[in-house]
Amino acid sequence: MQIAGQIHSRNKTVYWSFIAAIVTGLYLTSRVNYLLFHNTVEFFSIAVAFSLFMITWNSKQYIKNQYLLVIGISYLFVGILDMVHTMAFKGMPVFRIDGYYAPQLWIASRYLESITLLAAFVFLQSNRKVAANKLLVFYLALTTLLLASILYWEVFPACLVIGKGLTPFKIYSEYIISAILGAAILLLIRNKNHFTPSVYKLLLLSTVYSTIAGLCFVFYIDMYSFSNLVGHYFKLFSFMMIYDAVIATGIEDPYFFIFNELRVTNKALEEEIKLRQLAEIEREGVIKSLEQALDEIKVLKGILPICSYCKKIRDDSGYWSQLEIYIRDHSDMDFSHGVCPDCMKEQLAGIEYGRVKESTKPLRPWPLTHEWS
Repeated sequence: MQIAGQIHSRNKTVYWSFIAAIVTGLYLTSRVNYLLFHNTVEFFSIAVAFSLFMITWNSKQYIKNQYLLVIGISYLFVGILDMVHTMAFKGMPVFRIDGYYAPQLWIASRYLESITLLAAFVFLQSNRKVAANKLLVFYLALTTLLLASILYWEVFPACLVIGKGLTPFKIYSEYIISAILGAAILLLIRNKNHFTPSVYKLLLLSTVYSTIAGLCFVFYIDMYSFSNLVGHYFKLFSFMMIYDAVIATGIEDPYFFIFNELRVTNKALEEEIKLRQLAEIEREGVIKSLEQALDEIKVLKGILPICSYCKKIRDDSGYWSQLEIYIRDHSDMDFSHGVCPDCMKEQLAGIEYGRVKESTKPLRPWPLTHEWS
């Protein structure tokens, strides 16, 4: 255990050292050429988005978690918008207006990503199965419309006035997107049982970093500003979390990733079986109690051997007991003794004439009223 702990600690040290080296190297790159820094960060996120789509699409028949399926398909088109955004960034000689389209493409990509992260919970909570082909066509049509509205029709609202800064639409959009991501975080916390602990944690961090990145892009005036630099760092962190959550998990432990939902279902079935077993035990106990009650009741059923003269009853052991004693021992009934009117008249008549009729049995020496204890 101690050796395993040392290896795990060493791996974490190597991992964080690697992250620190990347962050430092990117910062030094931005000091030399900010365009190189921007393109490096953006192309990394694009590669992650495309890889996420490829893994999801080729595993769609196995993935029961509909949230991950929707996210995996949508990120292909988030990556496409990010790719066009990178080509439209200031300093890239691709479009006729240098840097004008980049903020619009960024906002379009952010809206698509945030709304998807929120709307995907509809499929997760309702257990509705995603039609992957139809979803792919839907995102293709939506992305085509967004690109056409920005690059061809040019009806998408302006996000940056060169030399003046961001437009109100851009600023308000970043706040709206942050609110959407905040709602997605709350839903993710409420539905964390649908994910493995590691995937849930990484998805949560990715969404939080994406929210911070959007807020950083509210304050810059120039596209090469420090706020823009910090925002791209957090975007990098966000996509690194997505990478660890889906791509690394899917490659290093594919069965655990793909069949996690099956394990959750099996666990629920095991709990249901335990409940049914407890109910069966309780039912058997009730049946046993009823059987005992029936056995006690059956004692007083059938034919009882009773003396024709003294009315004593013979028990199973061959002993003769008085009728009252037998019934008392075989039931919860007790007796009180008295004399009925007919017998009273008969006995009094015998005493009056100084004799007892031969056909009448002598009165037992019991009190008129006797309670069995």
